[in-house]
Amino acid sequence: MGAQLRVYKRRIRSVTATKKITKAMEMIAASRVVKAQRKVAASTPYAKELTRAVTAVGTGSNTKHPLTTQAETVTRSAVLLLTSDRGLAGAFNSNAIKAAEQLTARLEREGRQVDVYIVGRRGLAHYHFRERKVTESWSGFTDEPTYADAKKVAVPLIEAIERDTADGGVDEIHIVFTEFVSMMTQTAVDSRLLPLSLESAAEEPSTKGEVLPLYDFEPSAEDVLDALLPRYVESRIYNALLQSAASKHAATRRAMKSATDNAGDLITTLSRLANAARQAEITQEISEIVGGTAALADATAGSDR
Repeated sequence: MGAQLRVYKRRIRSVTATKKITKAMEMIAASRVVKAQRKVAASTPYAKELTRAVTAVGTGSNTKHPLTTQAETVTRSAVLLLTSDRGLAGAFNSNAIKAAEQLTARLEREGRQVDVYIVGRRGLAHYHFRERKVTESWSGFTDEPTYADAKKVAVPLIEAIERDTADGGVDEIHIVFTEFVSMMTQTAVDSRLLPLSLESAAEEPSTKGEVLPLYDFEPSAEDVLDALLPRYVESRIYNALLQSAASKHAATRRAMKSATDNAGDLITTLSRLANAARQAEITQEISEIVGGTAALADATAGSDR
């Protein structure tokens, strides 16, 4: 019984230490998600207004540009997948990876070759483990992305959309990320980044119901689109990185809270088992004392006769 009681006590100490760690991680994630939410709210208006400006230029000119013009025959697509560098976030990474694989399968069924770009060590590890080709990857900034990180990711994608498919370029770019809806809800979504769909862009909340103004382009509409192309891609990727970071912190907070609660329940269960073992040990000791006393009394009585 003594050995069993020691086992329970050792497990209680171990689970208690784990509970302290998960509680600390929950509090850290809670503080980070608030900061990430503020950054998402701050970046969204810029991204929407930039989309509005691109839509105005695209609808106000007949210029064919990779930013607004769909290729007649799409043969090659790029998919940018946003995951995190760290785990302990529930199904956050697996949902994003699943959405990317579904998108890739759909594009391949349509006869397109797919180039995969990945942000985050978790997504990269998933593809490397399955020996799948990754065109380019980035990591080390998923928890707190900056605009400079978004520019770094955007450069090869812009170069790919501007190149001919025969030279390794792509006809369109898709992005898969986790959209932050609320502290309890984060949804993995995919959207086409380029070419920009002017019809869907015109239905954005910032432009819906408004009449786009007429513009005079100097020196030309094509030059304006050339200037807006990197800004548009960078802003959309930056917003998606922030959404993904906020979602990851919210998922980590939820997962760590669940782990903390489970650790508390396990400590309660182990404490009850330890108390039962202690009571059984005490009962056994009392029984041994009583039995020893009775045997000693019997031996004393026999010697007296």
